[in-house]
Amino acid sequence: MTQTTPRIVMHVDMDAFYAAVEERYSPELRGKPLVVGADPKDGHGRGVVTTANYLARKYGIGSAMPISRAWRLAEAARQRGEPAATFVRGDHELYRRISGRIMDVLATRGDAFQPASIDEAYLDTSSLETFEAATDHARQIKLAILEQEGLSCSIGVAPNKLVAKIASDFQKPDGLTVVQPAGIQDFLDPMLARVIPGIGPKADALLRGHAITTVRELRAIELDQLTGWFGKWGIDLFAKARGISDSAVANDRERKSVGEQETFEQDTLEAGFILERARALTSSVFRTLGEAEFTAFRTVTVTVRFSNFTTLNRSHTPAQQIGSEDAMWIEVLRLLLPFLDHRENSKLRPIRLIGVRAEKLQRDKA
Repeated sequence: MTQTTPRIVMHVDMDAFYAAVEERYSPELRGKPLVVGADPKDGHGRGVVTTANYLARKYGIGSAMPISRAWRLAEAARQRGEPAATFVRGDHELYRRISGRIMDVLATRGDAFQPASIDEAYLDTSSLETFEAATDHARQIKLAILEQEGLSCSIGVAPNKLVAKIASDFQKPDGLTVVQPAGIQDFLDPMLARVIPGIGPKADALLRGHAITTVRELRAIELDQLTGWFGKWGIDLFAKARGISDSAVANDRERKSVGEQETFEQDTLEAGFILERARALTSSVFRTLGEAEFTAFRTVTVTVRFSNFTTLNRSHTPAQQIGSEDAMWIEVLRLLLPFLDHRENSKLRPIRLIGVRAEKLQRDKA
């Protein structure tokens, strides 16, 4: 009788990555609540929190939170007698370099490797054949990263990417959670339904309106009911509540795009200032492309967020690939200028944020 080799997937997630790097290279920050993000300006700053270390998270501070709110939470904690939080802008060039070194470590540790972001990646390790061997392998990965970079990570080991990702967050920081096939439902059922990727605030509110808060309660809902609430996505949700996912670990670490964005200190429609910042973003993106050894790309995308938080993206793919910073800037101008007048901004709303992105990257010019 032939025994089927189980599928074994790991999700490796660095712990509070940006904050951990800051602590690693600035020892005076260690052991203190730390927030990486925009300048809080004593509660009047613009922008958001990039990440916070685990001490700052105890104050309720989290990623993507408005920096002004993070400052108020930190100030309230300080007034209660808690340690004062430190706010830093961060060194994104440093983060990218360290991420590259970590990804180099991971890329050689699996049958297939898929980076998911600057601080997380999936590995297919099915050739190890057993979850016991995979657990030992995960410990070796954690040790290799710690010894090389002085940083901790959390790893989830499971039969698929969905469960592995949920597992990697289960025992942070410095966690290792293994979920074997027979234990998937026991692992997922007690959890809040919002741990399932794709369930955001709106979906969570709808489910709670029907008294559904846990994965177990979600799993009890019939497929027809879920599709009635969520359309075709209800089919996917029905499977995820059962820990089912066939998504492959894509054996491709090539970046698909490079982009940056900037939130202004004040909403503005002043053309000179906006174009100056757009030019700086273009230069930064093009420099990053060169550092990553990309020689050309095909598509430019510009993002604009207005003062009312409406966000629009516009893209253009010229007939010829783009291989110089000047050519990229021409495309950025083509896309951005209409937002400064009535063509794309009929009410002439002030602009809060702009972003520039290069897509369809190429290593060699045709």
